[in-house]
Amino acid sequence: MRYAPTATSGKSAGQVPPQLARGVLPRVTTVLAVIARPGQESADLGALLYALGRTGARVALLSLTRGEASPLNSTTEALETRRPWEMRVAAGLIGVSSVAIADYPDGGLADVPAGELTELVGREIRRHAAGLLIVIDPVTGYPDDAAVAGAAGAAAAQAQVPVVARAARGNGGGRVVTLGTEAEAARAWQRSAMAAHTSQAAALPELERRLELLGDGETLRWLAPAA
Repeated sequence: MRYAPTATSGKSAGQVPPQLARGVLPRVTTVLAVIARPGQESADLGALLYALGRTGARVALLSLTRGEASPLNSTTEALETRRPWEMRVAAGLIGVSSVAIADYPDGGLADVPAGELTELVGREIRRHAAGLLIVIDPVTGYPDDAAVAGAAGAAAAQAQVPVVARAARGNGGGRVVTLGTEAEAARAWQRSAMAAHTSQAAALPELERRLELLGDGETLRWLAPAA
């Protein structure tokens, strides 16, 4: 398993227990987003990560696969090469300062030993001194998202760090939080980040329609609450 973190900015990162007050984004010094594949950092988490960065948080990203299983490819390049590059471009647009990419099989994370994924996430927590983990809500029903959430939850429990999931609107137990005064800019940069995934251009119209329905809010729910 290859694992290639990029250089970080060197900014000091402390661990601050976040509190998810009603309608307010968590406040934390360093956020680690853990996703299954490139594209999720933009289509699912883009506005949220941008807004968190604007509150002063340092944002790091870990993708467990290279996104090679997508049925879409608007380029002539191999997806396992193209999609990580697209993600690095997109991550820069939404304010992510550090990107790490593993090459577990896209669509096959459920078959990877859970302890192996947990160990990887744990290393990233320690490397960034993360005070909060963000994942895609495992109730999406996608096995890869469930595997990511499971590994993140186990690693976070060991490190005593809370985990929050970005959930679908209307999901039971979730809470809508506003992107605040950065909402318009957050959505604009999210759209730019989504457009950076040119190999997935055919999916962009549907993603745009989905953003229109979200407005200035995102739904979050705790998977592992703050102490």
